[in-house]
Amino acid sequence: MAIRIFQRERRSLFGEILDWMLTPLLLLWPVSLALTWLVAQNIAGKPFDRALEYNVQALAKLVVVKNNVVQFSLTGPAREILRADDTDLVYYQVIGTRGETLSGERELPQPVDDDKLQDGDVRLRQDTINGEEIRVAYTWIKVDDKKAGRVLVQVAETLEKRKTLATEIVKGTMVPQFVTLPLAVLLVWLALVRGIKPLAQLEKRIRARKPDDMSPLDENAVPEEVAPLVSSINDLLSRLKVSLTNQKRFLADAAHQLKTPLAGLRMQADLAQRETNADELKKSLKHIGKSSVRATHTVNQLLALARAETTGRSLPKQALDMVLIAGEVMADSVPRAIKKQIDLGYEGPEAGGDTTQLDGNPTLLKELVRNLLDNAIAYTPEGGQVTLRLLTDAFSGVLVLLVEDSGPGIPAAERELVFEPFYRALGTNVDGSGLGLAIVVEIANQHDATVSIEDALLPGHPQSPGTRIAVRFTTSKQVSAT
Repeated sequence: MAIRIFQRERRSLFGEILDWMLTPLLLLWPVSLALTWLVAQNIAGKPFDRALEYNVQALAKLVVVKNNVVQFSLTGPAREILRADDTDLVYYQVIGTRGETLSGERELPQPVDDDKLQDGDVRLRQDTINGEEIRVAYTWIKVDDKKAGRVLVQVAETLEKRKTLATEIVKGTMVPQFVTLPLAVLLVWLALVRGIKPLAQLEKRIRARKPDDMSPLDENAVPEEVAPLVSSINDLLSRLKVSLTNQKRFLADAAHQLKTPLAGLRMQADLAQRETNADELKKSLKHIGKSSVRATHTVNQLLALARAETTGRSLPKQALDMVLIAGEVMADSVPRAIKKQIDLGYEGPEAGGDTTQLDGNPTLLKELVRNLLDNAIAYTPEGGQVTLRLLTDAFSGVLVLLVEDSGPGIPAAERELVFEPFYRALGTNVDGSGLGLAIVVEIANQHDATVSIEDALLPGHPQSPGTRIAVRFTTSKQVSAT
């Protein structure tokens, strides 16, 4: 049960796009709310700041000098008007040239000395009185040119009206957003549904296809962003079509090739059942044995070709020495060469040299060498010669595997055809499946090697052109150097 809880669910493209679109929208909304509150406070404070400045200037006009004494006279009606605010508390203060309080609240904080202004200039500041925030407007007045002191006039009020106005501005701005935000989410959702609709239509078209329909998808019927995906699918379909065609041809050819030995087996078995002569019965059993060997060889060749074509690239590769590979296969081929009295030889370096090392699959490379030797021994007449050579090109560093025989040779016109599966040269009278060289080419391709055919012209056999098949490998040493 715990495993299921932590299993990662399948990703949804629709959900992921929706998340990336809505998450910033929902995160930015509180940021917008905070910015709106700050802007609203600034807007709400401006008219009240102007009122404070006006009051300060009005009170400053009431400061007079009589008999060298600074006096401030505030009439009763003026004081009542100043105190007439029902929402906020309004404070005022007038400080004489010697720091004495001429009128107003003594506890009203004074500005610092650095904040002294030119005469008549009004400045605003934030301050507190009795633990409550206030907005203060103040100015300095020079009442007598002969005296250095100046009179400070301040008017302050609490911030309730400002906060109330700012709150109303925010409400008027944000309430419509509460209505438009769900509408925006709905519109985004509808836009995404419409945007991914072509993907759903493409999925339906692919599901509606028949299993054998390998025709390409129409790239013009999908959005530009999906076109590369459709192009890749079309490329895959094209390769699958080629692969299926090759498999069908391979199965048809394999069935045709197996039909002959199996028909021979059935015929020989029928004859053996009707024979009463012991010698004739032995002959029939001998023919049955040959046919079964031919059928087994054909099946083994088919399996080797299928393995090389389908799993060669996925099989593990390792560092190996081609001298050891060639020696092991030659040892297996000696009994067949002795039976035909063929001189089977090897020419090349000893095991352990750097030039014969390469990265490859030992099973497939043994199959390559075995097919080359089997072909050479099969097509070489009795008393002939088959030689396997390993050498390294002095200029390119390429490792070359040569298998030469003194057989009838392969005409130049047929040298490309013999690499095709089931193709056999006419007039050779040699049993075989026609798969040996096809297997060699496929394994060579898996190891980035090339295969070529030319006449051998072995000394001592001038009557026969012979065949030389060359497999050119790129050694691991060369790869690291390049």
